[in-house]
Amino acid sequence: MRTRSQLWAQGAYERVKEAAQKGGTWAEDYQTMALKFPVLVRQAGLAQALAFVDSRGKEAHKRFLDDLAQVLGRKGGRELAEEALRAELLLYLRLTREVLQASEWFKRFAQALIEGAS
Repeated sequence: MRTRSQLWAQGAYERVKEAAQKGGTWAEDYQTMALKFPVLVRQAGLAQALAFVDSRGKEAHKRFLDDLAQVLGRKGGRELAEEALRAELLLYLRLTREVLQASEWFKRFAQALIEGAS
């Protein structure tokens, strides 16, 4: 039996690998968001960070958010954002912790798999 962290790591690896194969500025944009997202959540809070990424015009940023949400078992980024907005305090704190843990896997794999890692 695998842990949640192992499942998140595998899901993040597969999605970042797909993003890396696209190459070019798209992959760089994806990487940039993967690297910055955990810090954004810590500074602004989960709901604000999700809204910020969703409001960005770049397709790669929205794809990152959708990938993160899917790794966490949601359909997409919008569903994750709506869940964060509706959540009671304890659920919100748990969701924040899960998002941070999963997004750290995205960050690690983005550094390793996408050329020009910061």
